[in-house]
Amino acid sequence: MEIAAKYDPKNIEDKWYDYWMKNEFFKSIPNEKESYTIVIPPPNVTGVLHMGHMLNNSIQDILIRRARMKGYNALWVPGTDHASIATEAKVVALLKEKGIEKNQLSRDEFMKYAWEWKEKHGGIILQQLRKLGASCDWNRTKFTMDPEMSESVIDVFIDLYHKGKIYRGVRMVNWDPKALTAISDEEVIYQEVNSKLYYVRYQVEGTDEYITIATTRPETILGDSAVCVHPEDERYAALKGKRVIVPLVNRSVPLIFDEYVDREFGTGALKITPAHDINDYNLGIKYKLEVINIFNDNGTLNEQAQLLVGTDRFQARKEIIPLLENAGNLVKIEDYVNKVGYSERTNEVIEPKLSLQWFCKMDEMAKPALEAVMKDNIRFFPEKFKNTYAHWMENVKDWCISRQLWWGQRIPAYHLPNHEYVVAKTAEEALRIAQEKYPQLNLTIDDLKQDEDVMDTWFSSWLWPLSVFDGIRHPNNPELDYYYPTAVLVTAPEIIFFWVARMIMAGFEWKNGIPFKDVYFTGIVRDKLRRKMSKSLGNSPDALELIAQYGADGVRFGMLCSSPAGNDLLFDESLCEQGRNFNNKIWNAFRLVSGWDIDEKGEQPLHTKVAVEWINQRISQVAAEIEHDFEKYRLSDALMAIYKLIWDDFCSYFLEVVKPPYQHAIDAKSYGEIIDIFEKLMLHLHPFMPFITEELWQNLKERKEGESIMVQTMPVRNTFNSQFIDRFANTQKIVEEIRRVRAQKNIPQKNKLDLLIMTDGQNADMEMDAVIVKLCNLEAIQYIAEKPQGAVSFIQQNIEYFIPVTENINVEEELVKLTADLEYAEKFLQSVLKKLSNEKFVSGAPEAVVNIERKKQSDTEEKIRILKEQIANLNQNR
Repeated sequence: MEIAAKYDPKNIEDKWYDYWMKNEFFKSIPNEKESYTIVIPPPNVTGVLHMGHMLNNSIQDILIRRARMKGYNALWVPGTDHASIATEAKVVALLKEKGIEKNQLSRDEFMKYAWEWKEKHGGIILQQLRKLGASCDWNRTKFTMDPEMSESVIDVFIDLYHKGKIYRGVRMVNWDPKALTAISDEEVIYQEVNSKLYYVRYQVEGTDEYITIATTRPETILGDSAVCVHPEDERYAALKGKRVIVPLVNRSVPLIFDEYVDREFGTGALKITPAHDINDYNLGIKYKLEVINIFNDNGTLNEQAQLLVGTDRFQARKEIIPLLENAGNLVKIEDYVNKVGYSERTNEVIEPKLSLQWFCKMDEMAKPALEAVMKDNIRFFPEKFKNTYAHWMENVKDWCISRQLWWGQRIPAYHLPNHEYVVAKTAEEALRIAQEKYPQLNLTIDDLKQDEDVMDTWFSSWLWPLSVFDGIRHPNNPELDYYYPTAVLVTAPEIIFFWVARMIMAGFEWKNGIPFKDVYFTGIVRDKLRRKMSKSLGNSPDALELIAQYGADGVRFGMLCSSPAGNDLLFDESLCEQGRNFNNKIWNAFRLVSGWDIDEKGEQPLHTKVAVEWINQRISQVAAEIEHDFEKYRLSDALMAIYKLIWDDFCSYFLEVVKPPYQHAIDAKSYGEIIDIFEKLMLHLHPFMPFITEELWQNLKERKEGESIMVQTMPVRNTFNSQFIDRFANTQKIVEEIRRVRAQKNIPQKNKLDLLIMTDGQNADMEMDAVIVKLCNLEAIQYIAEKPQGAVSFIQQNIEYFIPVTENINVEEELVKLTADLEYAEKFLQSVLKKLSNEKFVSGAPEAVVNIERKKQSDTEEKIRILKEQIANLNQNR
């Protein structure tokens, strides 16, 4: 075949991905092999490929490809998440562009638009993952709102409800005024912001006295039900039993005393607004305070506020200040830094709000899930995340699972005219239950009204490892029994509570066991300045453009070579360039080897035999390192080990030893062994860089249609001879020294040299000598008993080597250089001796520091001895 001068990723990647798909190499069905399963963390159906996806899915693909090659029946299940809030927001925005408001549509009409959007735009990210080389079984692609997936979610809701683990009630929730829905505690992101602390005075009823409170939210004064101080705060002891007047609305409210108050914060007096703060809400329950909700769902003030009705909450904060000032209630304003909760989905400031919602009890479900991780039945990599997990699980709160949206699985609860409700899978079943429970109502199906809310998206995705195998509807089906529990979950630590913890709970609730054996936490992809990559900062490169520029293998290399588990990845585009360069290095090695003529009758040189033995030993050694790295999920270390093996050992050294002299052929035995070695290296590299390895594997030998590197067996890890590897490493150092002498003395490579070794011939290493002769262009290697004259020497492993150089160098110039080196060494030795003769230094410095100086002394003395000998030798040859 004609080999291109440069590796062209685009054509090669498209060609081989189509080939893999055509031959169904990604497909898995249960068989007699042991399974190895990964379920993809389903990306939002609204999503497009970003750097985090690239990292996460590269890791999953590496693990699944390696498992496939190690003889497992490997399955990677793909899919997408319906992402209630994000998708509904997209559809609402699309409708607005058409001049349609959501509230103008019926639920069914809106859902029709939503499904149309999903079919048109959803799943783009799964197509993009193919460009990365993802070897998912695409025939198994799932969507969390597929009919069978939604049915599983409904079944789980009903099951938990009948177990008493789901209930409905009014609670303080996190309200997103932009998405117009409640969200869970885990979906609230707290950020430090520069705020103001407003000091406002409240008149003590029936007196001329005032009590001053401090608040960051003066607009909520309009909903105050009390003022609270600490019972041991002597400043307010005289006010027990008093009431105060809420500014502007002149509402009389009690002054209460509770240990909840921090006496050191502000003035030690707090305004209490039970409708708009969780802690105030709890105090409200304790002291039976009035609950005054002053906000509409969209964050504007309602009629209960009495003032600024219809004004947005943040605008109201600005406008209430002059009102308080004019009324004489504003004391002062200070700068203040505090933490504010933001919606993880919309980045809107969260509004604590009393709301009637559906909740799932978590305390009992958390216990087995906590124990599984703490006892390492599920292993976390890195292990540090066990503490984070344990803290959350030990303090778990009930999960608000209802969302005030239309896109999602609708809650299977049916409300009756008597304000009761029944939970059932269908309206018909609900009617039957209601008729049995309330026969006096003479109910018809028209009397039932299904709950308007949908379930939290996470309430579907917590079932993912089970539901992708239909394990909720059919709990003992053959596929579930074969593929479950899965081998490993690859995910980000940010969703350890949203998803990881809940999946483990679900595993124990419906399968009485773990859903996966290991969890590998990736880090966050950051730029060189350690900033999280984001569109708003403009520091996140386009993933597909990177692939177009550097090739998928180059980008995978760039992502993985700096991605230690659990630690953030500092992404630099130069890493992808390094990956592309690696591709080119391998490609050029293939071009070199492919261009050699073969001599069918030629004999294998000793240096080639030795090099073949060495590289095979090194491959076995590195294979053992890689195996250990994979066991610990140190994929970055594994990649660097194979990278150095190929770049340094194979390309830069092995091929130099074995390549035939210019215009000479290589013997057939050596060529065959070199091709076998090349093939073995491609097998080890394939999980990391699948495209170039497939291209080269296909061309190294004759292949049949339907064969592929990805379904070959990973080379078995053989034992390796450390002593042989050490001997070769010592040989490499000798070669370096000889080359250094050539460079220093400006001796051309074409000039042959002699190497004299001061040892008896009984210690001769003929195998390694052959390698030295080949690499250093030596005339001969001789073993000598006496030091020769007119030779440059060096020492390696206590053996002295000599290279006669007088014929190749200018003796006068060399003497000047050596004399200068000797003078420098002698001056350096004097400085070291001076330091060591200082008793204060010797007795006061750490022992390690003193030992370093003594080592400098001995090394410099040895160097002076050798320099003097070299000068004496040259003087004899003048």
